Parts: sequence; C-alpha cells; structure tokens
Amino acid sequence: MVSFEHLLNARLGSLQHAVDDWSETVKKLTSLQEQAENGMQRKAEKADWKGENAGITLPFVKKSAKEFGDAVKESESIHNILRDALSEFKSAKKRLTDTVDAAPSKGIRIDSNGAVSYLVHPDRRGKNYDGPDPKEADFNKVRADVQSALDQATDADETASRALTTLADRDAHNFSGSLKQARRVQDEQDAQAAAKIVAKGDDATPEEIGRLNKYLKDNKGDQYFAERFAIDVGVKGTLKYWADMGDPSDGSRLGIDHSKQISELQKNWSLTLASASHSDSPDMDKWKASVIKSGDDPVRTIGTSAYGFQIMSNLMRDGSYDSKFLRDYGHAVFATERRLTHDGVIKPEQGWNSTSMGTAPKLNWNGKGVGSDPVTGFMEALGHNSRASTEFFNSKIDLTPDNTQDHKYVDAFKYVTQDRDWIKDVSSSGPTDKYGYESLGHALESATLGHSYDDPKPQLLRTDDSAKVMEKVVDAYGDPKLLKKEEALSGSLGRMTAGYVDDVNWALNENRADSMFAPGHHAHGHAEFGMAGARKFLSSLGQHPDAYAEVATAERVYTGTAMEAQVDSSGHIHEPRVREALRTGSEVQGMLDQARADQVEAEGKEKDQEYNDALAKRTAWWTFGAGVGIATGAAFLPPAAAAGVAATLIPLAVDQGKALAQQTIGNFIGDWGESDQQDSGDDIQKQRRAIFTVGESNAQYPMDHFLKHHRIDPDTSNFAQNLETDMVAGYGKGTDRENQQGVLPQTGD
Repeated sequence: MVSFEHLLNARLGSLQHAVDDWSETVKKLTSLQEQAENGMQRKAEKADWKGENAGITLPFVKKSAKEFGDAVKESESIHNILRDALSEFKSAKKRLTDTVDAAPSKGIRIDSNGAVSYLVHPDRRGKNYDGPDPKEADFNKVRADVQSALDQATDADETASRALTTLADRDAHNFSGSLKQARRVQDEQDAQAAAKIVAKGDDATPEEIGRLNKYLKDNKGDQYFAERFAIDVGVKGTLKYWADMGDPSDGSRLGIDHSKQISELQKNWSLTLASASHSDSPDMDKWKASVIKSGDDPVRTIGTSAYGFQIMSNLMRDGSYDSKFLRDYGHAVFATERRLTHDGVIKPEQGWNSTSMGTAPKLNWNGKGVGSDPVTGFMEALGHNSRASTEFFNSKIDLTPDNTQDHKYVDAFKYVTQDRDWIKDVSSSGPTDKYGYESLGHALESATLGHSYDDPKPQLLRTDDSAKVMEKVVDAYGDPKLLKKEEALSGSLGRMTAGYVDDVNWALNENRADSMFAPGHHAHGHAEFGMAGARKFLSSLGQHPDAYAEVATAERVYTGTAMEAQVDSSGHIHEPRVREALRTGSEVQGMLDQARADQVEAEGKEKDQEYNDALAKRTAWWTFGAGVGIATGAAFLPPAAAAGVAATLIPLAVDQGKALAQQTIGNFIGDWGESDQQDSGDDIQKQRRAIFTVGESNAQYPMDHFLKHHRIDPDTSNFAQNLETDMVAGYGKGTDRENQQGVLPQTGD
C-alpha cells in the first residue's frame, strides 16, 4: 500500500529515466531486428546452401532473427508497463496534491499522515467567524479523494510489479500491451482460477483452499477482480458453496480439520463481495438484485437447509458494502422476517428455522455462533458503513414493499433495539443471544460516531443525523432492564457515550444555551439528552463494568481538557468555568460510582473486581506503550487487541499542542485508582465505601493536575479551595440516589 506521505513526496525522476532508457532500448533493438530480418536473414534465404550448411546454418540464422523480434516485443512490453505506471503515479500524485492544496479553502486540514480534520473546530470559533463551514459531505469528499489517489498509486505499483515479474517468467508475446491490459488479464485469470476452486465445493483440498484464500487476499480492494469473481461464481454458486461447507453430514472433513482456513475464507470472501458491491455495471446490478431475490428461497444441502438471507448475511460481516445495496438488502430481510413470523405471531427463531431438515448448517466460522440469524450479519455490515447505519436507524421499514397502499411500516431503531426477539445462537456455554446484541452495538457505534466500529484509526465524524440516533440510544437504554437484557452491547454504548461526552456534560447543565458546554454557533452533530435523560442513562451504564470504564475514562479526559480550555494565551484563568467543568465532571463520576456500588451490593463484592478489570483493559494500551492520538478535535485511545477492547474517541474541549495534549491525556488515564477488595467476609458496606473513596480520588485527579500544571498552591489558594469544594459537591450530587432518576441495580436475566 502506497502511503499518503510517500505519494505526496514522491520523486518520479528515477522512473522517468527508466522509461526513457527502455524507449531507447526499444529503438536500438528494433534497428537490430530490421538489420537481422532485412540483412542477415534475407541474404541467408537467397544463398544457395548445400551440404550440412543447408540443414544447420539457415535455421540458425532464422532463429537468431526471430530472437531479435522477441526481444523487441519484450522490451516494448516493459517500456509500456513502466510508461503507464509513471503516468498513473503522476496522475495520482497530482490528484493528491490538488486535494491537499484545496482543503484549507474548504475549512479542512489534512495532516501529514492523511488524517482529515477541521481547520478551525466549530467549538473554538469566535462569534464573528466567517470562514468556511465544512459539512459531513465535504469531509467525506476530501477523504474519498485522498483514498482514491492512494488507491490509484497502489494499484499501479502492484500491477506493474506483478506484470514485470510475470513477464520475466513467460513468453513476451503473452504480455505485450499496456498496464491496464495487463491488470485486466491478471484479474480475469485470478478470478477464473478462484472460481474453479469454488466449483469443487468442500471436495477441494486444504492446499486449494489456501490458494483460494491467497487469490482473494492478494486482490483485496481490486474492484474489477471482485466483480469478476462474484459473477463467475454466481449468486447461486456462492449460496450453495457456503451452505454445503457448513453441512457436517456429507462426510467432508475440510471444515472440521481446517476451520481456521475456512474462517479466513469467510472474511476474505466477505471483503471481496463488499468491494464488488460498489460496481454499478449491468452485470453487478443483476447480481445484487439476484442476491435479494434469492434471500427468501431455501438452499438445500444433503442434510441441512437455510434461507438465502441467512447464508448471505454471514458473507457480509467484513468489508464496507455499498450503501444502497445495504438499504435494499436490509429492508428485504425484515420484510421476509415479518412474513416468516406471520406478522409477529411466532418468534424470528421459529420463522428463520422453518426450512430445517435436521442439523442447522454452520454458516459462521469466526467462533461467534453458527450464524443462523441473518440480522446479526447484516448488523455487522452496517457496523462497517456509517452512512448506511445512520440512515437505517433513522428510517422506517416497509414490511410489505409489494403493496404501496397499506403503509405498513415499523420504526427500524425501535424494532431491533426493543421489539425484536433476537435469535439465540450456539456457544460453548449453551444458546445465547449475546452475539446478536454485540452486532447491534457495532451497528449503533457506526451510526452514531461516523466510522467503522473496528477501524483501528478512526476519526470522530458526528452529524445531525448521527446525533439523532444517539438521542434515541440515550432514551432507550436509560431503561436499565433493557440494557441488562442486552448487556453484550454495553461496551459499545460506553464508546458511543465517550464520543458524545461533551453533550453529556451539556445535558447535566440542562442544555442551557449559556452553558460552557453548549456547542458553538456553527457546530453540527450535537445531541440534546436533557438532564433527566442523561442521568438515567449514566446510571444505567454504570451498572456494567465495560461501559463504566469507557465513560469514566472519557469523562476524566474531557473534564481535564475543559478545565484547560478556560486558560487564555496570557495565562489568565476563567475561574468560574474551571470550577463548573470540575463540578460537572465530578457529578458524572459520582453517578457512575453510585451505580457501581449498588450493583456490587446487589451481586456481591466479587462484582467489583470486574470493574477494576474493565478499567485495566481500557488502559491496557498505555501499559503496552501505545500513544494517544489527536485528530479532528478528538483524543484517540488506541485499541487494545490483546485485551479485547476497541478504539475510543473522546471529544476535546481545547485544541492544545498535540504533544502537550497527548502527554496530559496519557497522565489522566495512566494514573487510575482501583478500589481494593476487602478481606472482611461479606461486608459489602466496606466495599461500597472503598468504591466511593477511590471514586472521589479519581474525580479529584483533574483538579490536582490542573493546580500542578499552573503552579497553584492547593493549601493557600482560595481558588484551589473553591475547586475542592466544587469537586466534593459535584461528586456528592452524583452519588445522591435522588439524582439516579429511579434507576435500580439489575440482576439476573
């Protein structure tokens, strides 16, 4: 992959010299070819050869002349490939340079690593700001232009390299022509070879599955290859293959002995079809329509059967599928579900399993269930396409698309979060619906935060539409019973809340226009939760260790940066605002700790260790030496893959220097206190006191850091003493049960 920095600063002089040298080589070899054919060969043919010379010399001369011709063809091929590659590189570099140069006039900054952010963040614009106000579409366009240029350069680089390597191994006449022709030939050959392996089904050898994986992996992101593969295999071929692979009754041991290879194949196949879905060629339009049309048809194997939607959804767990296709596919899935359940008379599990002839086929190989619920895979697809997921959760589903007169709609968000009975999948501990709720959480993350839920380097891109989804989330999951039922998505809710922590603080100020947390005049993507709604939601989240860890971490970071934002360039401190930032942040920590303590009291003191473990996981990246990222007005906490924690983005209230912000935030997160487990039998009250003692200390940390950073004596300064008073008052308000809005700890199922 050609990097942003390499392409932007690429020096193409050496490649230009190579093109010129090969151009001269072609001329020289062409001259030698003409001399050989018109001179040596023609004279040899006119000569009167006798004896041994007649059978040896003439053929030798003809062979030599032909070799000159072959050399010309080969040199022309090399020249053409290098020439076209140079042209592609020049074009890609110019496109990238033009995008970078034009960005500031749109109010957009492109960092040295290609990250796109506001030139001046809306929350830091003055009242008289009259500069450009970029919207989501502007950011998306710039990101797309950058990525397109990088893709063009990468494609040219990889194709040229592969073509030249192949040229060295084969006859020249097989590869004369342009880089584009070589690329298409390679793609078609690879797609055909991959499709032939697919045609063997589970009779293929492990070595052939390895080659199939390599074809798909080597051509990742190559839309033409992806399209050819999808069409060559066909919709029926794809569905039949994947159903057959999961049928244990046919005697094949491929899935049993080589499950890791099949899991890799599932991912690579999904990525390939996702790439193909973006093609708008007539053949791919037919392919996409056929996928949807085949969704409610049973696909039968020797011992199992499944609906097309059940199979296809498991090939949509990775990669970013086309938004329109996802919209059409999703609405078709839910319309089919309502038909199979007889408009909700029976549960989805009964409806989707109505085709079973025996053991259900294993359609998912990633270790999270067998994949019988088509909505789970669809949610994973939405989790990789923020535009499609935001649109989905703000939409209504037409349950009878063939009848345009009955107006039979359901609210998409309410149906999947509250009304639907999610199908229980297979796990090592028995049937569970946690995989479905995890996927729902992934889709909600994508919809609210503006990036793929598992993007290792995400950017926070909130819009007015994504904020609407977040408002729905806060309203729905402020119900602790609902969140207890869907506990598997609590980590996702925590990351979503971290991404809106500024609006959480604003809500605790009653969403007042004069609040220090109120968004700027030109700001977009802000949600209004209301004080009561925010308190209920925080108290509900605090009952779940993973959500607690995400929100507590985010609030600590946000409070610290909000306090720093009240210090101007001359060092003057706006004391009332610093105090308000600390008081509000302490209130959030208090509400989380009250919910935590109540949950420990309800479930036993061992529950508290889960909270400490969750905090340790959230900060594991710091232990491993990873750094905080700063981009687009947000702090980026890297994922800790070993701990099973995704990346988290936290809005910043101040645009500090990057190095200072990274160091400050790192300190906020690294110095975290744990509540000690009490060796006092079942004395829960001592454990509760430990939670509050450490919690208040954590709430105090931003204050201690601020005083130290600005060299304010905590013992003699009235301001410091006022800060401590505000911190204690805020934390106390948060731990006051009357402010929990009636949220009680939840236990059991």
